[in-house]
Amino acid sequence: MAERRAVPVYLSLEAAECMSVSVKTIRRWIAAGSLPAYRCGKRAIRIKLEDLEATPRQIPSSRW
Repeated sequence: MAERRAVPVYLSLEAAECMSVSVKTIRRWIAAGSLPAYRCGKRAIRIKLEDLEATPRQIPSSRW
């Protein structure tokens, strides 16, 4: 019996809402290389859900 592979889920830059960050922050993570992204066509950018979930987020310090 053949194994079934899961189909990856891709999100647009609106994935920022899932992470409660701005689209600008998502673009910065992509530019910094901490979030892999894929271009579909000339303009569309897609991000794998599993990559988004694995992106580390900084926890704010309790000290000001």
